[in-house]
Amino acid sequence: MGEIKVKEKEVVTPGDILASGMDYIPTDGAFRDGEDVIASQVGLVNIKGRLIKVMPFNGVYIPKMDDVVIGRVSDMTFSSWFVNVRYAYDGVLSLKDASSDYIERGADLSAYFAIGDYVVAKVTKVTKSMAIDLTMKGPGLKKLTTGTVVEITPQKVPRVVGKMGSMISMIKETTGCQVIAAQNGRIWIGGKEPKMERLAIEAIQLIEENAHKSGLTEKVKDFLTKGAKK
Repeated sequence: MGEIKVKEKEVVTPGDILASGMDYIPTDGAFRDGEDVIASQVGLVNIKGRLIKVMPFNGVYIPKMDDVVIGRVSDMTFSSWFVNVRYAYDGVLSLKDASSDYIERGADLSAYFAIGDYVVAKVTKVTKSMAIDLTMKGPGLKKLTTGTVVEITPQKVPRVVGKMGSMISMIKETTGCQVIAAQNGRIWIGGKEPKMERLAIEAIQLIEENAHKSGLTEKVKDFLTKGAKK
């Protein structure tokens, strides 16, 4: 019989034993060593059923009301979807907030959003216990059916966007791709040409790696210009 050795939201450090026994499964920030589940990074413990993960302090997304996020559907019930928004707790997307269309109770929800689907949603409520409500009703909120989703440190999203949207506009114009930068650090890139989609992704990764440096706009401009000519 397995045993949890820590509490929900407890701060742990690398090497701390989170659980013992084979009943529990390590995910992000944790690994198995024999019968034990061990923390591999400093962070907060999150336990969901048999799954145990450690959310890092550095770069953790903290949801706020009105944030636009790119979420990944992780589970569903008869009346709602659970959406991973890169936080310790999933957001909840209810039937009434999922679509402007009428969805009957008891309908096959996977016909609308299946597990693994990415969606652009807005945070409508964050409770004191950090329960998160989401909506899909609003301009630009939609299911993502094409393109690629990449993840960066949430705190670096403003650098990808740039002042008055200058950086993200440069990426769009040079590559011809559509780009959605969400506040939880997920960025969607959709392009007609795989080459240009890859170039946009590489430009975003370049920005993340050099976000703390000056002259970043010129560096990215030069990278995009050379890449587009290849």
